[in-house]
Amino acid sequence: MTATKYPKSFSHIGITVPDIQKAVDFYHSIMGWYIIMPPSTVKKERDTAIGQMCIDVFGEDWETFEIAHMSTSDGIGIELFSFPHGIKDAPEFNPFNTGLFHFCVQDPDIEDLTQKIVAAGGKQRMPIREYYPNEKPYKMVYVEDPFGIVFEIYTHSYELTYSSGAYQD
Repeated sequence: MTATKYPKSFSHIGITVPDIQKAVDFYHSIMGWYIIMPPSTVKKERDTAIGQMCIDVFGEDWETFEIAHMSTSDGIGIELFSFPHGIKDAPEFNPFNTGLFHFCVQDPDIEDLTQKIVAAGGKQRMPIREYYPNEKPYKMVYVEDPFGIVFEIYTHSYELTYSSGAYQD
């Protein structure tokens, strides 16, 4: 059997937060993400598929955690996790180490979204910058949510931002 080559789609990202309800409230009110499943508790047990799956993923060193499911406007899932015995401080920002560095959202009103994030207790990590000054109207900025999770905001799609010929006169 020959595997067909095609780009795989992005399904979801999992984010561990210190307080699940505060995170759901932030991502729903500030980012506008849909609440697919409100926060619920998962207990370690082997009698259900979800219980066994979580043991497979997290091992034996846990008893319970909270999870919520959200979605972006384009259907990308956001799984929020909160573990009672996890470290509640944000990880040190170190993009030079192997691992997930950031995720990126898109909003044409980058200034307004950045202000809302800051007003909600987040941070703006840099000035809003233009990718191609005087050439294309593309902007970007790195921010943090109130829990210290770093992400980026683009004004335009990834494809337009990096494609040649977009917005040429």
